[in-house]
This record gives sequence, C-alpha cells and structure tokens, in this order.
Amino acid sequence: MAEHLLPTPSHTVGPFYGHALPFPDGDRVAPPGHPDAISLHGYVYDGAGAPVPDALLDFWQAAPDGSLTGAPGSMRRDPSTGGFLGRDGVGFTGYGRVPTDADGHYALHTLPPGNPGLPYISVCVFARGLTHHLFTRAYLADGPDPLLDSLSAERRATLIAAGPAARDASRAYRFDIRLQGEGETVFLEFR
Repeated sequence: MAEHLLPTPSHTVGPFYGHALPFPDGDRVAPPGHPDAISLHGYVYDGAGAPVPDALLDFWQAAPDGSLTGAPGSMRRDPSTGGFLGRDGVGFTGYGRVPTDADGHYALHTLPPGNPGLPYISVCVFARGLTHHLFTRAYLADGPDPLLDSLSAERRATLIAAGPAARDASRAYRFDIRLQGEGETVFLEFR
C-alpha cells in the first residue's frame, strides 16, 4: 500500500510566505547605525510585469573581511517565551530574510560584502506560482567575473545592481528581480 505524504512548501503554491517565515529585523543584517552600512532594495515583478506583493527573499553574503562563517543569531529565540528576539544588534550574521510589501518592494540593510573578485549578495526567491525557489546574485559592481563573463551584455545587466550616485549619502543599490518575460533576471541552477 502506498504511503500518503503531506504536501511540503515545494509542493504547494503560496501565497503563504508572509505569515510565518519572516522574523524580526530580518532586513537588518548590518548592526543599526554602522557607518559602512549599505542598502539593497528593489521590486519583484512577475511575467506580466506586475509587482509581486507576497514574495520572500533570503540573502546570504560574505562579511566585509571576506569570511563566510557568519555569526549565529539571525533568528534568536527568547528562552522564556519561545518567541523570536531577532538579531542581537551587534553581530554580523551574513544572512537576511525580507518579504516584499504590498507594492512588491523589498529593502535589505547590510554591510558591503568582501568577496574575492566582484562583491555580490546571493539571493533566493520564494514567490507564488513557483514550486521551487530561484537563486540569483546581485552584483554591486561590474567587471571581470566568470559568471558575468559567460553571459550576453543584456543578460549580464540583469545581475548588476544600480549603484548609488557619487553624491548619494544613502549608499543604496537598486536590484529589481523579474521572474519571467522581458528582462528576466538570470537565475542559477545548482546540481
């Protein structure tokens, strides 16, 4: 007799990401008030070009010194109540989780990654209609890179975040994610 298995998130289609998966200060990878903090923000668009108001984005990155170890504490729990405490406000974990808002916008506040080569932030996208999450990268600069060099100029541009203007004190980078259609973001496949 066949065993009956319950559906998992990869078998079901949202929108349910915004209900239980975000955690307090998931958008605050950089300690508050850090002088080197940057922001990565943008919109998630579907195949028709409409904003996706119920996507969830996971971010991973190298620390400014290039290390990949991170620090525990992204989803600390309160030992008394069992609820989420969020980050400790001091340590850099290298991980963030951010839902999109009603307009499909997200914002991540972090420190510049110290990757060897070009700095980038890894992104994992969960959204309605996707039975499997998608992986991409947001490069904070353009230049020689094995992945970028393997792409046409048009496809390469989908991975480069628009950097801050020379006089922009906010240090904000814009990175829109297009799930399908014209200007579709390059998504990575891991085997």
